[in-house]
Parts: sequence; C-alpha cells; structure tokens
Amino acid sequence: MDAVRLVVTSRRALTTAGGMPELSAEVWQAQALAQAIGGRLAVTGPPELRGEALGLTELAGRGCRVLDTPRLGPGELRAALLTELGDTRQALLHLGGLLGEVGIALVGMASSAEDETAYWQCVEAIDAADEARDRVLEMLRKLADRDRALAERETG
Repeated sequence: MDAVRLVVTSRRALTTAGGMPELSAEVWQAQALAQAIGGRLAVTGPPELRGEALGLTELAGRGCRVLDTPRLGPGELRAALLTELGDTRQALLHLGGLLGEVGIALVGMASSAEDETAYWQCVEAIDAADEARDRVLEMLRKLADRDRALAERETG
C-alpha cells in the first residue's frame, strides 16, 4: 500500500480512537509508520533527503520505544503494509500532519496519565513526535529548494 493511503488510514484511526489503550496503540502505529516511511526514504528517496530521513527513522523509533507496544494481530501493523512511497512530497505533507496530530494526542494522554511514569513516557514521546515532524518539514524544504534550483536552470 502506498504511504499516503497508510497515513490517511492512521490519521482516521487516531481521530476515532476510543479509550486510552486504543489511543496509545494508534499513536504507536503512527510512530511505527513514520519510522517505516523514513527508512524507505533513507534507502530509496532523493539523495538530498536521505540524512533527514535517517534521522526521522531514529526519532520515530524512539517514539515507539517509549510507549507500550500494542498487541496487534496478523496484518494489523500498518507500517508493514508499506509497499511504495508514491509521491514523496505528498507522503511527507500527510506524514507531517499525522505527526502533528500524534503530538496533540500525546498531550491529551499526558494530561490524563494516572501515574508519573506514564506522564513522562508521554512527554518523551511528544518530544520524539515533534522532532520527527521537524525532520519532515526540513525534507519538504529541501524538496522545494531542489525544485526551485531545477526551475532556475531550465529558465536560466
């Protein structure tokens, strides 16, 4: 499945998640998907994005590690369904939106945490999601710079 479809599916699941366990599972799924997209970009993406993509992979992985891994049945891990990136810019635009929503969900989870450990897990996951989103925005900036340079060469 292409990245945009998976991100849209994750955004929908995140916004319709019920209680705390389901919301936590959807946040984890989104981080895992960001990690998979980053990994794919680091290997097959445009060369100017590969360093940022590797950073995205590491940050999203950190976001997964600080949260409890949900119990998922066969075929339920969305990141494993990623078969192609599709349009890189669109994938990154959608992923940036998803990571922003993940941050908002994590703030809600932190504010309703029942103990200090859960609170600090959420805070660390917020940091990871925010930094991952920054990497996505930087990749979008680099794509825009590349496109601008190409356009200047064509007209110049």
